[in-house]
Amino acid sequence: MADRTFCICWNWEHDAGFIRLLEAACASRGLGLIQVTPANLADSIRQLREGWLTFHGLLDRASDTDERFLEVVEWASDRGVYRINPYERARLQWDKATVHIVLSHATHTPRTIILPPFDRVPELPPLDLAPLGESFCIKPAQGGGGDGVVVGATTLDEVVASRQEFAADRYLLQSMVRPADLNGRPGWFRVIHFAGRVFPFWWNPKTHVYAPVTAEEEAGFGLGPLRSVSASIAWVCGLELFSSEIARTHDGLFVAVDYVNDPVDLRLQSETPDGVPDETVAVLAAGLADLVQAGGPQL
Repeated sequence: MADRTFCICWNWEHDAGFIRLLEAACASRGLGLIQVTPANLADSIRQLREGWLTFHGLLDRASDTDERFLEVVEWASDRGVYRINPYERARLQWDKATVHIVLSHATHTPRTIILPPFDRVPELPPLDLAPLGESFCIKPAQGGGGDGVVVGATTLDEVVASRQEFAADRYLLQSMVRPADLNGRPGWFRVIHFAGRVFPFWWNPKTHVYAPVTAEEEAGFGLGPLRSVSASIAWVCGLELFSSEIARTHDGLFVAVDYVNDPVDLRLQSETPDGVPDETVAVLAAGLADLVQAGGPQL
C-alpha cells in the first residue's frame, strides 16, 4: 500500500482525461489515488464513517454542483487533511461582486456598477449607465458557465429584465473591455495559476482556443504583467489552482476580466478544440501529486 493517498472528488464526465493523467502522476510517485464519484459516493462516505477509508490530500471538483460530496470535504476538514482549494475559501470566490470589490484595489478591473438583488430591491433608483460606455456586460454575481450573462447590452430595459432571471442574486454591470490587436491576435488571455506558477495562454474570446504564450512573445509584446495580475488575484482569493481571463487594452493596461474560475476547466486539447494543452494538464497533474506527497506547499 502507498505511504500517502490522494483523494479526488469528481463528477464531470469531461474530467476523465485529466483523471488519466493524474492516475499516471500518482502511480509514478508511489502515491495512492482514491476517486470519489457519484457511482461510489455513498460507499465511500460509509467507509469514511466506519474508519475503513482514509487519505492525506483532497482535491474537490464536485461539491460545487453536488452537495452530497460535502460530507467528504467536511471529513477532511475535521481531520486537518491537506486540501487543495479548501471549500471555505473556494466558496467565497463564487460571488463575483465580493471578489470585484476587493480585487479592484489590487489590479485593473472593468468599470463596474453592482446592483442589489431584485428580490430585495425590485425598483432601482435612477442609474447612470454612461460611465460604462455605449455597450456593457450584465453578469449575475454567482454562477458560472455564462449562465445569465448578457454581452453587449445597451439599455436599462435589458438590465431590468436580466435582474429578474436570478432574482436573489446581485448583478454586475461592467464596461466592455476591448483588447488590443497584437499582430493579428486579440490581446485576450486565459491564465492558469497553480501554487505560485503562472501558465499564460492566448485565448480568443470567440473561439476559446488555448495557445501557450512563448517566452519570445511574452518579451516581445511586453506580457509580463499577466504574471503579476495573476499573482494579485491569487493573493486575493487564496486558492492554489484557478484560472482567470486578462485582457491587454489599446492603452497598454492589463485588465482582469473574469477573475477566479474554480474548478478549472481541464479538458484536454487532444479531445476537444477548446481544451487546455495536454502538456500543461500533465504538468498540473504532476504538481498536484507532488503537493499531496509533500503534505502541502513547502515554504
